Formats: sequence, C-alpha cells, structure tokens
Amino acid sequence: MKKTGFIALVGRPNVGKSTLLNAMLGEKVAIVSSKPQTTRNRITGILTEGEDQFVFLDTPGIFRPQNSLGDYMVRTANATMQDADAVVLVTDTGREPSPVEQNVIAYCKRTGVPCVLVLSKIDLYTAVQVAETITRYAALHDFAAVVPVSAKNGKGVKDVLEECRKFLHEMDWLFPEDIATDQPERQIVAEFIREKALRLLNQEIPHGVAVEIEKMKRRDNGTYEILAAIYCERQSHKAIIIGKGGEKLKQIGSRARQDIERFLDAKVYLELWVKVKEDWRNRERVISDLGM
Repeated sequence: MKKTGFIALVGRPNVGKSTLLNAMLGEKVAIVSSKPQTTRNRITGILTEGEDQFVFLDTPGIFRPQNSLGDYMVRTANATMQDADAVVLVTDTGREPSPVEQNVIAYCKRTGVPCVLVLSKIDLYTAVQVAETITRYAALHDFAAVVPVSAKNGKGVKDVLEECRKFLHEMDWLFPEDIATDQPERQIVAEFIREKALRLLNQEIPHGVAVEIEKMKRRDNGTYEILAAIYCERQSHKAIIIGKGGEKLKQIGSRARQDIERFLDAKVYLELWVKVKEDWRNRERVISDLGM
C-alpha cells in the first residue's frame, strides 16, 4: 500500500535545515552556506523508498524581518507548517530555546500536529551539552521524538527518516518516484549561482543578492548556454561582486558551473552579469518577478 506525507522542516536561520534535507535525500536540492537566511523559498524535497514517499518542505529560517523580503520568508515558513502532516523542528544544540522554537512548539500544541525535535551539529558539542539541551526542550513539550543529528557526517539522519515514516498515511503518491524535487531547472541553477556568491562575498552583501536566469538554452550537441543576472542593491556592491579585474565574478561563475554541470549532466557555458536594483528587498514587485 502506497503511503505519503508532508513533513515541514522549520527553525531559526542557519541551524542546518537544508543540510539535513540534502542528507536525507542523498543529493543536493537546497543550497547551503554559513550565512543566515540562505533559504528564501519553500523547497520541496522528495524521497521515495519502497512504498513510502516523503515530501519534505524546507523553509526559510524564522527571524524578525526587517524588509519586505524578510516578511515574505517568515510568512512562507509559517504557512508551510499549516500544510504539513508533521513538523521537524531543527535547532542548534547547546542553545536555549528562543521565541522562535517556543512559537513552533505552541503551534504544534494548539493544532496537535506531531513534532520531531532535531538537535543539529552535535559533532560540535559534548554528550553533556546534548543531554542538557534535550532536558530543556523536554520541559516544554512532549515531542514525538528527539533526534540528535550531525548531517555533516550523516549521524542520526536515518533516525530522522524513520521517525518521519510514522506520519505517512495511505495515499497515492503525488510525485513520480524518480524525482528529488519539483523545483524548475532554472530555479535550481539560479540558486547554485547565489550559493557561490553567498560563500565568496563578505558578510554585508550576500543578503542583498538575487539571481535571475535570463537565458537557458540546450544546444543540438547537448551542451547548455546559460545567461544569468546577479542583482545587488548598490553600485558599490556591484564593484565588489565583480572584483578586481573581474576575478570575484569569475570565481562565482567557475564554482557554480561545476554544480550546474553535475545537476544537468552536461557541459555548460555560463555567462554572468551584475546589475543594480536599488533597495529591491523592499520592492514587492521585484521580489515577485524574481520568483518569490
């Protein structure tokens, strides 16, 4: 009997939700970086094992928004929980429960939605710190399960899957068994480029960067021609993204192309341009045009 279920991954920014998603799927469908607020849209990750199909909904980190883009991201995270059969609350081991975690727990209590607590990055903490974190959270809620995880080295990842399997229900699958995400190719390619920009730029600029695929064409010989625009908010940021002699932009393009070629399984010719859209994160029309 086929089973399926929607599992929402929620939590603060930069706690490891996307890393956990990629680890559970066994392939990369969500970009990751050390910068907070990396995920901006809801990312659907699909895993089919035997008769079971998991539909994971990776969400933007929940935080106090300071612009229209932030408002959109928080609304997306909150709305995703309402679509889910179960919630996986991901939190940093060793940190006190914040209002974000408390609000998620309050939602689960109010609605009766099962909640699995995942303590992430346990490789960075001692066993005592892990136990203390479990004790703090156990006082707040009767979780369906508490799973310490290090997605980086795979520890605990299968345990999260097995706990989520309990919340699948009898239903025809919603997706073909051979796909890992429902994201359009263009969106995934744009996100690969933005990921490299996040990793290569300094702390201030990445949050004001967006990527739009202006052209993506497959040639007769099977290679791809891709033209992408990297948007930033200030003219001074444009110069930094390009770098001296165009070196920074070349690095972004070179690293992104490697991921894109693996994803498309084809040779890729990637051309990047940097454009300025003043204060775009507060312009809802621009945010919408960029697919958010």
